[in-house]
Amino acid sequence: MTQPTLTVAMSVYNGARFLESAIASVCAQTFTDFEFLILDDGSTDQSAAIVARAAGRDSRIRPILRENRGLVASLNQLLAEARAPLVARMDADDLCLPERFAKQIGFLAGHPDHGVIGTFTRDIDQHGAEYPSSGADHPVSHADFVANIERHGPLLAHPSVIYRRDVVLAAGGYHGAFRHCEDFDLWLRLAHRTCIANLPERLLQYRHYADQVSNRHAVEQQTGVAIARLAYAERQAGRPDPTEHLTALPAVDDLDDLFGREGVAKEVRGAIARSLIYSPYALSGSGFDLLLRHVEEGGSGRALWLTVPRLVRFGKPHRAARLAAALART
Repeated sequence: MTQPTLTVAMSVYNGARFLESAIASVCAQTFTDFEFLILDDGSTDQSAAIVARAAGRDSRIRPILRENRGLVASLNQLLAEARAPLVARMDADDLCLPERFAKQIGFLAGHPDHGVIGTFTRDIDQHGAEYPSSGADHPVSHADFVANIERHGPLLAHPSVIYRRDVVLAAGGYHGAFRHCEDFDLWLRLAHRTCIANLPERLLQYRHYADQVSNRHAVEQQTGVAIARLAYAERQAGRPDPTEHLTALPAVDDLDDLFGREGVAKEVRGAIARSLIYSPYALSGSGFDLLLRHVEEGGSGRALWLTVPRLVRFGKPHRAARLAAALART
């Protein structure tokens, strides 16, 4: 079988709601020399049947059906089974514009020093209508990418990227310890190895809806992001990365021991707390206890006070009262 130029890697778990349109947007690309791996991660809805029907219509689609193992295992399996030197990520709820692959592959052909190229995105809702977003666009140069790491700006939209397979494999692929932020950890590790940029064109429609993973797992995701940043700083300072061989992240209280110095756990709790103050999911769950702990350790400020009325709007008046009382004591 002739080696394709590109492997498109999609993992799906109970994604039937948007899957057919996501697959169709890939199959309609103007660049056609690709294989399309779709891994069904043990779905219990109609996802596997949708994939099978699509494979019957388009010979470029190669289904992989197995039991549920989680997204990180799926991404690493897709990397292992890819036959092309370039891999395009794609999620089962987003949409590609027709020239996405052609433009990204053209960029990589002209920039051999770049290992990853993403694109700007257009935010859409569950119905495909424009989703209001005030976030900044992604960085268009490697220098801006590195600067955004330091200033906590956006880096890459994971389903928009094409990367060189060998570069990602040399970095160890996706690390299982950073579940729900495995892409963010990967970008920080790759920043030491290759140039990374984004095309300033909205070549992916990124979907937002209430029950997507980033909402349901906000606390775990932001915990991983904060620890990935610490690991990045260790590498920048020329010190060993203590997370490199972890299969799971330790409890926040154990981070002083992991990084070998005092104050790390407190620093991470503060970073997580500040990232969760707008999340109704997080503040309705374990994120609220973490927020209170941060306040008890001296956290204060206008943003935290504004979280009090926000909790009332989220339907949590008792938690609003507890937060106000804790802030009043600082």
